[in-house]
This record gives sequence, C-alpha cells and structure tokens, in this order.
Amino acid sequence: MKRLYIDIDGVLLTTKQIRPAENVSVFLDFISTNFECLWLTTHCKGLENNSIKYLSNYLNINDLEKIKTFKETNWDALKTDGIDFESDFYWLDDYPFESEILVLKSLNLENRLLKVELNGEKNLEWIMKFLQEK
Repeated sequence: MKRLYIDIDGVLLTTKQIRPAENVSVFLDFISTNFECLWLTTHCKGLENNSIKYLSNYLNINDLEKIKTFKETNWDALKTDGIDFESDFYWLDDYPFESEILVLKSLNLENRLLKVELNGEKNLEWIMKFLQEK
C-alpha cells in the first residue's frame, strides 16, 4: 500500500481563521481507505496522538475516527528526515522548505511532493483526483 505523508496546517486545516479545509471529510474518507497515512507535521515529531489532540479542536467526531490509524513520524530539522524513501509514497505539504525540496531532488523524488494550495488549483479535490490516477 502506498504511504501518504500529511501535513496538517494548510492541508487539512486552513491557515487563516483556522477551520477544516473544504472537502476535508471526503478527503479523509479517501486517504484513510487507500493509503497508509502518516503525519508529517510540526504537531507530532514522534509524539503519540499529538496530531489527533490538535485536530480534535477542529474536526468532527466522524473525521477524528477516520484518522485514528494514522501514524506519527519522527523527524528533526527537516520533515524529509521522517520519510522512508524506500517506500512508495507521496507527501502533502503546503509550504515545504527549499532544503527539503533539495533532498527530494537529490534522490530524484521531487515528483512525490504534492504542494497543496487550499485556495488555489491544487486543493484537496485536485489532490484526490491526482492520487486516484496513480
């Protein structure tokens, strides 16, 4: 099963006036049934259930149930430290650091990063369509 590394802010939640992103429930249905999902966010860094605790302030109980199986990753300065590059993966983030992009480029894996634009073309609906084709 493909892995999906997921940031929270700017991906599942809006960054201004924080609230769930449009279509987040449908998106969580899709990814929770089609991917091994792992948190790659400043809200975890290996701390068990920290992401769910944070999201419990914004998501409804049904959506929280969908993410119970998502695993936390452990990373240090760069989120790419938490990615298993030997696996078949995609990484969803709204604002990766240039140094993280360079790590992916050095491994010829830059196409595995999907930059989410909640208010643009690459919103959650676009991401779902893209992933369904892969």
